[in-house]
Amino acid sequence: MPNVRKARVVRGGGNVFADLGFANAEDHLVKAELVSELKHIIEREGWSQAQAAKVMGMAQPDVSRLLRGQFSNYSLDRIMRFLTAAGCAVDITLRPKGKRAHTIRFGVQEVA
Repeated sequence: MPNVRKARVVRGGGNVFADLGFANAEDHLVKAELVSELKHIIEREGWSQAQAAKVMGMAQPDVSRLLRGQFSNYSLDRIMRFLTAAGCAVDITLRPKGKRAHTIRFGVQEVA
């Protein structure tokens, strides 16, 4: 039986990017959440990556990279434009600093 080291488990802080020490961790988390929503839309619509690329006005390899989590080169604005092109309205809600750690919430709602 192989030696098993005793692993130390540390509870995350709610933002994996901050936990890993990324600069601009909040931006990365918001982008990840928006790209995740974009992936759900593509799957729900049954689009291939080529079809999604056409809808969003980008190349298929760029869609592939985006959906694999390589979104650091995309601004929040551009990702929100992709969502809009895919048929979503993007609502930005501002709240005064309070009990929640996030002062800005990006909500994505489908257009009826």
